[in-house]
Amino acid sequence: MPDDLFESLVEVVVDREEITVVGRVPEPRLAEGASPAEREAAIGARVQEFRERTREDRVAVAREAEHRFRKKVSWGVECGGQRALFTHIAAPVMTRLRQPERQVLDTLIAGGVARSRSDALAWCVRLVQRHTDDWLSELRESLEQVQRVRAQGPDTEFGDRPADAPTEEE
Repeated sequence: MPDDLFESLVEVVVDREEITVVGRVPEPRLAEGASPAEREAAIGARVQEFRERTREDRVAVAREAEHRFRKKVSWGVECGGQRALFTHIAAPVMTRLRQPERQVLDTLIAGGVARSRSDALAWCVRLVQRHTDDWLSELRESLEQVQRVRAQGPDTEFGDRPADAPTEEE
């Protein structure tokens, strides 16, 4: 990634389908006493300017990374305490819900909160995410620790043999 793309790299998030790269861009300079609406507009303009100005560089980095990692690359920025994600994928997720769970989604649709069960489910996930960030962060840290411990495990002694595969003695 070009060193001068962002003021600083905030985070890189990787899941099964996508790599999301978020960097910090400088806040716009505002006149003293600028209103919240003026600040919001200036930040929006800064984000849009960054997006347009860096498009070619970001596309080049994304092509190389997508080829290497076989995942889509998405971009976002933080500016003035606000985060903006550019085009990113919306991966379909299949699930089976029982009637009481479907009724929750249907209530959200009837109340005008969502247009479809899919929208209602995404709304529920965002709500849980917003209210459990600390818990989810702790869970992610625990999972990373499990991965580190597994990487240090005795697998090298047995090569690629699955744990439940018969040994030579069997």
